[in-house]
Amino acid sequence: MTSEAIRQNVEKALEEIRPFLKSDGGDISLVSIEDDKYVKVRLEGACTSCKINQMTLKAGVETTIKKFAPEIETVENVAVL
Repeated sequence: MTSEAIRQNVEKALEEIRPFLKSDGGDISLVSIEDDKYVKVRLEGACTSCKINQMTLKAGVETTIKKFAPEIETVENVAVL
């Protein structure tokens, strides 16, 4: 799969996840995809201070991204600097 196709699939996954995050006052944005295997996202809004954001990241975000783009190995949250 091409890098552009992977990016499109990751964006589709984020669109599926976004309504759930927004319902809790949060959001998510794609920061980068490295080597077509490693996704970096930024949890935003209420998600930045949520105590279970790592569980949301692994159980929700990473699982959904891998469903749309199986070649993705890891998803990491990048904090706002």
